[in-house]
Amino acid sequence: MTALPIAVVGASAAGLAAVEALRRGGWRGPLTLIGDEPHLPYDRPPLSKQLLHGAWEPEKLLLRTEEQLDPLDLDLRLGTRATGLDVATRTLTLDGPAGADPSGREPETLACAGVIVATGVAARSLPGADRIAGVHTLRTLDDALTLRGLLANGGTPGSEGAAAGGGGRRLVIVGNGVLGCEAAAVARELGHEVTLVGMVGTPMAEAVGAEVGALLAEEHRARGVALRTGTVEGFETVPADPAGTGGEQVTAVRLASGGGTAAGGGSRLPADLVLLAIGSRPAVGWLADTALDTTDGLRCDAYCAAAPGIYAAGDVARWDHPLHGRPLRFEHRMNATEQGMAAARNLLAELAAQAAPAAGDGERAPAAERRPFAPVPYFWSDQYHLKIQAYGLTAGADRVETTVLDRAQRHAVALYGRDGSAVGVLATGVPPRRLRALRAVVATPLPWDEARERIRAALASGPDTP
Repeated sequence: MTALPIAVVGASAAGLAAVEALRRGGWRGPLTLIGDEPHLPYDRPPLSKQLLHGAWEPEKLLLRTEEQLDPLDLDLRLGTRATGLDVATRTLTLDGPAGADPSGREPETLACAGVIVATGVAARSLPGADRIAGVHTLRTLDDALTLRGLLANGGTPGSEGAAAGGGGRRLVIVGNGVLGCEAAAVARELGHEVTLVGMVGTPMAEAVGAEVGALLAEEHRARGVALRTGTVEGFETVPADPAGTGGEQVTAVRLASGGGTAAGGGSRLPADLVLLAIGSRPAVGWLADTALDTTDGLRCDAYCAAAPGIYAAGDVARWDHPLHGRPLRFEHRMNATEQGMAAARNLLAELAAQAAPAAGDGERAPAAERRPFAPVPYFWSDQYHLKIQAYGLTAGADRVETTVLDRAQRHAVALYGRDGSAVGVLATGVPPRRLRALRAVVATPLPWDEARERIRAALASGPDTP
């Protein structure tokens, strides 16, 4: 077997799933796992929920301990960035450990038998925000721990804010998608004053539609979150220290003209802290080889292949979904694990097929064939007592039908359609047996009317409770 390694770039859920699947699939050669953070692979969804709340410590987020990784015999490169990939030779360029002095040091190159790109996404920010104290993003463990420390000493709901001597801080969250809504719920439970700002007035509307979003808006308002519509024009600041020798500290968020009315009139939102939850961008800036299409992620075929010997998995991958007939990219936890395994399996099949002719006919068993990656997408969100779960495609629907089961408890089921077919379903407050039945409705796209009847049958299937 070749002495060249397989390299997996990205040491989060997708990358971990890939290296484990490579070993299970029979790869006995060198195996390198590269991650730009210094931490062992950890789970990201709890960052905006249990970890931010203080209910979990970082150790509970670890996907594997050092002892659990040992049997994989990895060349583990944590705190290391991939800065380039030559597709023709499958050669990576690597920077040294993050924060190391680059002077006098040549970048390292690593020739590979195959590469799996699992670099995920990076949080979007606003111009100049990184130079203002009190303005944060939330993507990494270090981001979450920093924000948690600032929110740790909350006040009771309704306090007047830190600036007025109250225990709670005034937190403005810019972006009312999944991350913004989850962080708002946590901060409110910790006793902080929370304002949630979105470009559209309905929270999570792009992901869940207007009617389910309206239910979420009702819950956030009932919990004391102030909802605002608008775009950020800028920040107001004061010197971070009395001597004026340091940087600037945020004191307010300014909304553009027409961006709704803040408390006290105008479009100024006083803030002790600001969280920018305005989405993410695929981490493909290091992929400059013109053989790769990096428009909205790394473009792949149905087998998760971006080029011969180059595969992608997780949030960064935009691949041809064989059932939906178009390229899709999902930033969902379950997809990361499933696609990491699929990319590993298909890379091994490609390498085995290449090696077979060189080995001659002999008694060699037929190589495994590559298989298209065709998952039923799944995502969930926890906000207050609500657990929102969805299967299939909910974003981009041209038809949505929502059944409210219990408005006071915000229990509902929504069916999402596109081009005459049902392609997604979402539920809150639905027991597991019914949820499984709902998943079956969208496992493969069904005609809209047939899917509606199956949803009704599933909801009438029994009185079991969540």
